[in-house]
Amino acid sequence: MKKKFVAACSLAGCSVLAQAEPNLTLYGDLDQYLGYIHSSSGKSVTGLNDGAILRSRLGLRGVEELGGGYQTRFTLEQGLNANTGGAADSSRLFDRQAWVGMNTPAGEFRIGRQNSIVFFIGGAIDYTERTTYGSVINTFGVPSRYDNDISYKSPRVAGFQFDAHYALTETAGESVGARGVYQLGLDYSKGPYRAGYAGLWAKPAANAQFSEKVVYHNLYANYDYGKGKLYFAYVRSNNVTSNASGNTAAAILNNVSIPGNAFTGANADVQRMYNIFQVSADYRLSPQWRIGALYGVMQDTSQRDSGAQGGNLGTYYDLSKRTTLYGFASYMKNDASAGFRFSGSAGPTANLAGADINGKSLAGLQAGILHRF
Repeated sequence: MKKKFVAACSLAGCSVLAQAEPNLTLYGDLDQYLGYIHSSSGKSVTGLNDGAILRSRLGLRGVEELGGGYQTRFTLEQGLNANTGGAADSSRLFDRQAWVGMNTPAGEFRIGRQNSIVFFIGGAIDYTERTTYGSVINTFGVPSRYDNDISYKSPRVAGFQFDAHYALTETAGESVGARGVYQLGLDYSKGPYRAGYAGLWAKPAANAQFSEKVVYHNLYANYDYGKGKLYFAYVRSNNVTSNASGNTAAAILNNVSIPGNAFTGANADVQRMYNIFQVSADYRLSPQWRIGALYGVMQDTSQRDSGAQGGNLGTYYDLSKRTTLYGFASYMKNDASAGFRFSGSAGPTANLAGADINGKSLAGLQAGILHRF
């Protein structure tokens, strides 16, 4: 009997490991949707995509109780392309998160690859958690996570919580703090009200052609009126530029391809600042069924006619605590020199680009299923 039990444990793998160690949790989600995008150019595309709301992922998180209010904590999280079974980033085993830290009575300290403050507060931005085709804030681009990140998050006191991050460049010959990615956040949550600020700054290389920092400032507020929430969000940022996909379809400072959490400072688009305004609301028709709408505007303050506007209508239906069906209808109009294109929690593998988005209007539909485990 003992041998049979050991054999069964070996076959069960991670499930047995999770049961044997109650402080270790295997978690994740699968989010798949059919997406349709139509351009005023006349071109359309339909595909099965990953991550309309949450990028599909697989993760491990652990907690060790040390006593006296102290804990050791860690998270390892890998993104997935569930429609193909491939890794979201083939160059990394844990592309989304890989950190270890200490939770103390004075706050939590973490080191490693971590989600940004801006990414973390997504649920306070709009009813879609700032991830669907129609969210103009998502379309502009959200700084999501950085390597070599040191962070501190305070306890919540009188409704307020403070957050700070610094991601090192690890560049030879540079002093600590000379460059890197800096983040600050302050969140207030009490009763039906939530409001706050999340910001990011990054300096260019020494002797850069353009000395301007990449910045991302996000103010947000929402109110829970009982049957739903009202949301307002404002973003000011210069973190957008062109690439082969479109006139404004890439980030100057992103979280994957730029080494050392820095940028060269050779891109003139860092001088172009945007103001983004977005409002949204949702309403719960029943405990399982929720509907919502949003509208947003991106203003190019450099007067280069590179803004956009748009919004969406959407619905969620909870089949259970872990499984949700959803659908969204979205619209966006690019200004003459803009080339923004739809995105989700992950970039759609079936998307339009180039002449089909530059200066064009886009309509999109999403219908899918999200399962958490």
